[in-house]
Amino acid sequence: MAAYNIAVLPGDGIGPEITREAIKVLDAVGRKFSLTFSYRFADFGGIAFDRHGHPFPDATKSICDAADAIMKGPIGGPKYDTLPDVMMRPEAGALLPLRRRYDTFANLRPVVLQRSIQDASPLKPERLGKGVDILMIRELVGGIYFGRKVEPAEQARDEKGEWYALDECRYTESQVKRIARVAFRQARQRNSPLHNIHKANVLATSRFWNLIVQDVQKTEFPGVEMRNMLVDSAATALVTNPSQFGVMLLENMQGDILTDEGGGILGSLGLMPSACLNPETGRGYYEPAHGSAPDIAGQNTANPYSQIGSAAMMLAIRFGLQREADAVWAAMLKVFGDGYRTGEIKTPNTPLEKIVSTSQFGDLVAENVSRVEVGR
Repeated sequence: MAAYNIAVLPGDGIGPEITREAIKVLDAVGRKFSLTFSYRFADFGGIAFDRHGHPFPDATKSICDAADAIMKGPIGGPKYDTLPDVMMRPEAGALLPLRRRYDTFANLRPVVLQRSIQDASPLKPERLGKGVDILMIRELVGGIYFGRKVEPAEQARDEKGEWYALDECRYTESQVKRIARVAFRQARQRNSPLHNIHKANVLATSRFWNLIVQDVQKTEFPGVEMRNMLVDSAATALVTNPSQFGVMLLENMQGDILTDEGGGILGSLGLMPSACLNPETGRGYYEPAHGSAPDIAGQNTANPYSQIGSAAMMLAIRFGLQREADAVWAAMLKVFGDGYRTGEIKTPNTPLEKIVSTSQFGDLVAENVSRVEVGR
């Protein structure tokens, strides 16, 4: 019986609730396909700061280093946003160091709106066209988030004596080349054009980005069609004609914003799983694209789809278990196809008995995993 060791970082807010449901589904996959999943839990984010004085303690690092894969819940919340030491806040002290530790430069976020759940989208049916099936690929360890910073607390002054802050945006040739290759491979695999998103009319880094991406396309992927689009035009196009997109390549900050817009198209960030990867080493972590939602934590109302979907991505990408991943996706789609909805995606036409809690959604998916048939 094949065995897989998973580091589980439940995180903050609703993280422990939705992570619990992902494990429930993974265990159902294990029973169906004769697999063993072993879990080692570790504190990460705000809860780690509360318990250990650091959002990414050494014990958590050791558990992550030893695991075959990392499944991470959302972290942070208003409680930690005003910590005096910026590097003790969950995003700066845990999330960015996690990315840096494993050099997870490629963030894959599928934005998929199945027919069975199109009523969750705020877009008119005519805007959805033939449907939405986008793979957003965001560069994750470069750009403005990782550049040199001058913090307000440093009280820096310029030559005129003006108090200022600084966030440097910097990309290297190798950083752009490797994320471009990931995007072109995905576009080729999906037989889709690649939309390269940029702000080259203003930013030197975008002009540099475009030069490198165009060179990669010309020398390595001449058979893949590439379409360049300004990020502001892309923001508009995502809500007016999202079906035109197949694979989108985005730099770090622009990708951070547009991927959340993708969640808006679907009607909920609770419908957006993601994988943060280093395809060159195989290391990475799998997480929902949304935040910790502390306002609903402990209420058993959060949608666990993103966390369960992230686990399905882990099965396929890290473990090579595509059939097992397909069973999870089919099971979740059957839940929606049967009319069930979590609270944030219900409509006025959703029957009361079809509105389910976090744990009920997980139960339904786990039950469906045991029943769905998937090809070999």
